[in-house]
Amino acid sequence: MSHLTAAQREAATANALVDAARGGDPRAFDALVTRYRKRIFALALHISGSASEADDITQDVFLKAYRALPQFEGRSQFFTWVYRMTVNRALNAKRDRLRRGEDSIEDIVELAVQVDSRTNPAKATELRETYARLLRALDGLPAEMRTTVILVSLQGMSHGEVAVVQDVSEGTIAWRMHEARRRLMESMAPAKLQRKRDVSAELARALGEYGLWVPLKN
Repeated sequence: MSHLTAAQREAATANALVDAARGGDPRAFDALVTRYRKRIFALALHISGSASEADDITQDVFLKAYRALPQFEGRSQFFTWVYRMTVNRALNAKRDRLRRGEDSIEDIVELAVQVDSRTNPAKATELRETYARLLRALDGLPAEMRTTVILVSLQGMSHGEVAVVQDVSEGTIAWRMHEARRRLMESMAPAKLQRKRDVSAELARALGEYGLWVPLKN
């Protein structure tokens, strides 16, 4: 398989594990869970906004996938199948939290700050404010557009892969990303970020990852 791309090798490995699992090998499905669990949890977390909710969603998705495996016909890749289930389940959880007035972005913010601040209190304070504002801006996008941004920018998926997961054209994905970037730039451009002053490398990187930071010229 040396002539295959990384994506093709990944798909071939997943397909082999699916075939083995359907043939009755329990270790094969465990291998699929190990392979995709972190990404499924991260996706559920970013959409639902709750670590506990994301954990439940992750377990439910893999349980549903295991039970439905005999009916899985392989018309789509395994990761596409479980991603679709995760997106749908997480969006429903998000709507339920909104209806109950329990929506919060604190779980995501704190997890991100723990990773990026490296136990530096001053840096943690700065990142906490920035990430909270960024996630609130992201949260204000329409659900399908927000999901597109999460899949592309946070999950690292190609426009083609996201188009398959969301069942739309690649052109639609490209437009959503362009429009989302425009809206996020508007939301992340308060006066204090427009003043001519330096920002930390970490803050510039965090904004730059979303195409939201362009150094100001003196």
